[in-house]
This record gives sequence, C-alpha cells and structure tokens, in this order.
Amino acid sequence: REAVRLSEHADVSVVQVAQELGISDYSLYKWRKQARSGGELTFPGNGKVALTAEQQENQRLKRELERVTQERDVLKKAVKFFAGESK
Repeated sequence: REAVRLSEHADVSVVQVAQELGISDYSLYKWRKQARSGGELTFPGNGKVALTAEQQENQRLKRELERVTQERDVLKKAVKFFAGESK
C-alpha cells in the first residue's frame, strides 16, 4: 500500500520508486492497477495472509517441537558430560 502511495506522486516515476524499494516495477504497476480497481479492499491484510485455526495450531506445534528438540539436545550433552566425569 505504501509503495503504491509513493508511486502516485508526480515528481517520481514508478520505476524510480520500485528501484528505491527493491521491488520490480512490474509488481508496482500491477499493485497500482489493483488499488485503482479495488480501493482499500485491495490489500486487506497488508501482505499478511490470515491463517486458519489449523495453520495457527501447526505453527504453534512446530515452535514447540523446536523448543523441545533443543532441550533434548542439551540434556543429551549433559548426560554425556556427567557420564564422562564419573569414570
């Protein structure tokens, strides 16, 4: 939305704005066209897609799995360390 707004100023070209933002001018032209035809409804999530409940749960479980995996790895190293000390 911000890129489209910037590109609508008369003192800069669409190509200049796209280069400054590191996006393709084709994308910016397409977004401008979509904004003209759809208005505020064009970018409802500001680029963030709303996740379903299942997708949110899946992300939460992946984060939890990563945390538990790290904990397990630390415990494995601790067991090896203390097993080596007792010999």
